[in-house]
Amino acid sequence: MKRSKKTFNDQQVSTDRESGTVLKNSELKWGPNPMTLVGFIVVLLMVLTIVFSVAFFFGDLPSDCLWTLAEARIFHVKHSKVSEKDILQPLTVPKDKLLGGLLPTGFDETSCLSRYESHLYSKPLQHKTSSYLISGLRRYEALHKQCGPYTELYNRTVDLIKSGEYSSGSSVCNYVVWISYSGLGNRILTLTSAFLYALLTNRVLLVDPRANLHNLFCEPFPEVSWLLPPDFPIIDQFSSFNQKSPHSYGYMVRNNVTGKSRIPSFLYLHLSHDFDVQDKLFFCDTDQTFLHKVPWLFVKSNNYYIPALFLIPSFEQELNNLFPEKETVFHFLGKYLFHPTNSVWGLITRYYQAYLAQADEKIGIQIRVFSLGVSNFKYVLNQILACATKENLLPQVNLNEPIVNYSSKTKTISILMTSLSSRYFEEIRNMYWQNPTVTGEIVSVFQPSHEEHQQTEKLMHDRKALAEMYLLSLTDKLVTSGWSTFGYVAYSLGGLKPWILYKFKKGTVHDPPCFRATSLEPCYHSPPYYDCKKKTASNNTVNIVPHVRHCEDNSWGLKLFDQKGELL
Repeated sequence: MKRSKKTFNDQQVSTDRESGTVLKNSELKWGPNPMTLVGFIVVLLMVLTIVFSVAFFFGDLPSDCLWTLAEARIFHVKHSKVSEKDILQPLTVPKDKLLGGLLPTGFDETSCLSRYESHLYSKPLQHKTSSYLISGLRRYEALHKQCGPYTELYNRTVDLIKSGEYSSGSSVCNYVVWISYSGLGNRILTLTSAFLYALLTNRVLLVDPRANLHNLFCEPFPEVSWLLPPDFPIIDQFSSFNQKSPHSYGYMVRNNVTGKSRIPSFLYLHLSHDFDVQDKLFFCDTDQTFLHKVPWLFVKSNNYYIPALFLIPSFEQELNNLFPEKETVFHFLGKYLFHPTNSVWGLITRYYQAYLAQADEKIGIQIRVFSLGVSNFKYVLNQILACATKENLLPQVNLNEPIVNYSSKTKTISILMTSLSSRYFEEIRNMYWQNPTVTGEIVSVFQPSHEEHQQTEKLMHDRKALAEMYLLSLTDKLVTSGWSTFGYVAYSLGGLKPWILYKFKKGTVHDPPCFRATSLEPCYHSPPYYDCKKKTASNNTVNIVPHVRHCEDNSWGLKLFDQKGELL
């Protein structure tokens, strides 16, 4: 709309935007007409009223916070009374939805709300992403776009498998295919391991499409899918891949059928807990040199094997550049890869707003009992309560007074519990319902689901499990169960150092009942323990590099620590 400069003598039509009244300029002459003068004063007062109202409301906010306010109103709708502090505090420190450059741009935001909304719920990153990692992720995305499913280079490499030909060892695009195996926590950890291996070896990661991952997570890479196409030539063989498969690398080594002159078009890598000496050669430099020439590698594992990648000398410098802080590997890669689909994000955000958002403090308790049995229940419950008491995580209850007079500044605590059983939740909820706390807090206890037993790869079960992992990651303090991959994902994704319950042993409560983790990283439960130079079993793995040590909750497992960190 063009605005032209008008004089009092112009005979054009002028629109009063506030009153909606159309006047002719000829009628607005500054003459001694009292009605005209009164009308002008009324309009002027209306305009000034609006201006002063806007200035009063937004006067204390910087101009760049106005968009933030609109965004906050969309995603942080709360039905109860919200104080001025609750509204204004987030606006003064706008959060970075790209997580410091970790996430790429170019996605349709509405197709995956969690990708750019998660920063509104989670705490700001406590660790800085290295510029080298960010550059590496952008390079990988370009490679994935060039070599992803149904591209010309992909089709050319697939033809090697179709024809059964041997590879020349000089393919433009090489791939690592993650085969789905085990429960959701294990799958998330092994998929992260496969992705880091792809980054280190300049391969493209493709994902087993049978795992329902597309119903749990959004596509992490722009433009080209990470799902292996369902018409892939040997996809029907995935379920039968094991240590005895003729295309297993360990099998070929055992039977001396590998050769430098004959490079197969694909190999299967068995990296599960039951792998043998020949399978463990995957973690040796000389074997990596050979594997580097194979266009297609298919990997099956139920372990987070990233700590062992740090023991391979040829990867050491690259890993140091990618992750100066060693305990942040899964924290960053998990936030990069795993964005819940809109259906799962709805489960997360609705539950968070309904039960957690208003609390002054949010405490998560994740319970995984590996030794099932009714008699074990009281021991595990006592262990949880002993940990919470010893570490001052939960307020103590007053058994002598039926009611406590609360002040107007009463602290509210929401306890989020996750377990296959509802019995722990019921006991703790009743404890805080039937008794006041000694120090006057109001405690609410919630549990989203209790599935009774694990239902691997059942979609709704997995959706609930993922939602609960994510909700736990949003808490302020977290208690998890030792050995639990579910707990590993939750605390590492949230950047939390939890209190970990010692693994339950029948009939006893460990003393102390729990310990504080000193690293954000998950534990590798079944490391190789193999000396590549001597080609024999070895227990000296922890002496190779200072940042790979035994896990706190698993004496033979391996875990990444920052060198400055110390075990408690």
